[in-house]
Amino acid sequence: MRKYLGMLLCVLMSVQSAVAQDTEFSSCISELKHRASVEKLPSRIVDEVLANLQWQPRVIELDRSQPEFSQTFASYLNRRVTPQRIARGQELLGKHDQFLSDLGKKYGVPGRYLVALWGLETNFGSYLGRMPILDCLATLACDQRRGEFFTNELMQALILLDRESLSPGDMRGSWAGAMGHTQFMPSAYNRYAIDGDGDRRVNLWRSKQDALASGANYLHALGWQEEQRWGREVLLPKNFPYSETGINNRQPLRYWRDLGVRPATGAALEGSEIEASVLVPAGHTGPAFLVNSNFDVILRWNRSEYYALAVGLLADRLIGAGPLVRPPSTTEAALSRSIIEQLQRQLNKLGYDAGKIDGVMGSSTQAALQRFQISNGIIADGYPDRKTLCALSITSGPVSCL
Repeated sequence: MRKYLGMLLCVLMSVQSAVAQDTEFSSCISELKHRASVEKLPSRIVDEVLANLQWQPRVIELDRSQPEFSQTFASYLNRRVTPQRIARGQELLGKHDQFLSDLGKKYGVPGRYLVALWGLETNFGSYLGRMPILDCLATLACDQRRGEFFTNELMQALILLDRESLSPGDMRGSWAGAMGHTQFMPSAYNRYAIDGDGDRRVNLWRSKQDALASGANYLHALGWQEEQRWGREVLLPKNFPYSETGINNRQPLRYWRDLGVRPATGAALEGSEIEASVLVPAGHTGPAFLVNSNFDVILRWNRSEYYALAVGLLADRLIGAGPLVRPPSTTEAALSRSIIEQLQRQLNKLGYDAGKIDGVMGSSTQAALQRFQISNGIIADGYPDRKTLCALSITSGPVSCL
């Protein structure tokens, strides 16, 4: 009897939670309808489209488990820069050579970067996403984590819907609201999408040329430097000061050269005044990268350093570069969000400001971790390895301090 009562209680609690969520979502939709009216969207959009949007619980699950936050660098990279993707990318680079060359002359963006982005976003158009964009954006707009950002994106999506005479069913894509071959968010679609195939229409779902041209236009607008690359793999000397790693520490190339940093290919580190940062995404035992302003541009497309590194490395492989000289270890276990949250709480408790407790190893957390490592005589690479976690008295999950 107790077993059945317990099961009944769980069911009742689940029903109550669902009812509460529906009530909250309905209230949020009312606020979004008001926002849409203020934005002067047509009444049919306000009264018909917004009123029929549905809460998508799967979207919240996916938002909390993004691979950039839940995988090791090795796992993330090896699932994206694969032999199959390299071969297919090289094939498409050749197939669209003239078109990509024309885009390069007009926008200053080499075709290999456009193809690499295309490959990472949708595997060259083989999977554009099936999620209902408007429902997904409304769900994220009504979630506290990044509500304002997604509210703005939802409004942009509704503008696009009205401008292009689309139906909600036409707008399918990723759970986060990205659309088409190159997965533009609605705001980017409205601002940067252009006609690439000459049919006087812009459709990032159906036209590869529109998508590639829009990607070139977007990167150019974000500040792509035609004469520079994204970065490169480098080798660091044994006595390298790892406290100087991180995207926020930009120094001229001559500064890094004087510290003994050298390209992994053996070539000279050319240039003197170009500013760059040293990244060690898998800690001091893994690969190191020297990245410049074009890497920052890729970060503005997607704010994950893992993503930007994958784009740059795939682009290099498409034109014949070899694999990493010093690949990351594939035996290391990923840390869960809960462990990263513990790390952030402990750093804040000890006086090392890690910022918001969100379970994400962002730049603020990395900087705080570096300061802790310096104070405790640990290599200050800002990476949460076993030694650092044990020093912080974090021993749950895959962490063993025996």
